[in-house]
Amino acid sequence: MNGPAPLTIGRREFVWGARTFVMGIINVTPDSFSGDGLGTDIEAAVGQGLRFDAEGADILDVGGESTRPGAGDTGAAEEMRRVLPVIERLSRQIDTPISIDTSKAEVATAALKAGAVLLNDVWGLRHDPDIANVVARSGVPAVVMHNQRGRPFRDVIGDIGEGLEASIAVATAAGVPREKLIVDPGFGFGWKEEHNLEMLRRLGELKSLGLPILVGTSRKSTIGAVLGLPVEERLLGTAASVALAIANGADIVRVHDVKEMLQVCRVADAVVRGWRPEEAM
Repeated sequence: MNGPAPLTIGRREFVWGARTFVMGIINVTPDSFSGDGLGTDIEAAVGQGLRFDAEGADILDVGGESTRPGAGDTGAAEEMRRVLPVIERLSRQIDTPISIDTSKAEVATAALKAGAVLLNDVWGLRHDPDIANVVARSGVPAVVMHNQRGRPFRDVIGDIGEGLEASIAVATAAGVPREKLIVDPGFGFGWKEEHNLEMLRRLGELKSLGLPILVGTSRKSTIGAVLGLPVEERLLGTAASVALAIANGADIVRVHDVKEMLQVCRVADAVVRGWRPEEAM
């Protein structure tokens, strides 16, 4: 079966299968689980985005609401106050595509006007009934994630596949072309640790959807549970999970540590996708 067709995000073309792409996380929140939340420090967020760009990130993902378990809802006005200045500044200074990490149609609309060129929705377009229409009207691609929180469990890949197909149906019903979608199985969103590990082990089964796969394992609690380490000491565990995600079919990895994970991606790609000595010259 042929892989997904290339996708243009902003001014860049992403050819799936050529290599693994890296999405750098910019949390403009005071309460990120990973300890990297920048609050409302616009200068720090812009500086981080510029550093990620210089390090080689392919996408910058800007979010203004924590998605950690138990996090409260951030109002749309506050979320926009956090993310819009960062998106506006970065979009004027760099060509790297900027993604808005939100589940709110109002925030998505404003962020896309500010310069974001990709929507990343951890509720897979199923939380806000108007957000799929925002994507369709704007013409941008979208990452749809399966979120297991509050849903009955039967089978890891079965539940993910069913949830993603539901999100794809919402998108296409609103007029978003299927080929503009990227799927995310939702590592860490409503799963037990053993389910997250099974998700990575069986990730290749999601290739049947015919869409590029994004995986976000960076610093998450499952890594901490396996290693018995706090969030600030999960770099190597994250590296292992990223390499295995690539081996099992990931096209994009969403990470906090761009420079280090780019090295992981390069070596994993050399094994998985093939490498010749002249490519290092």
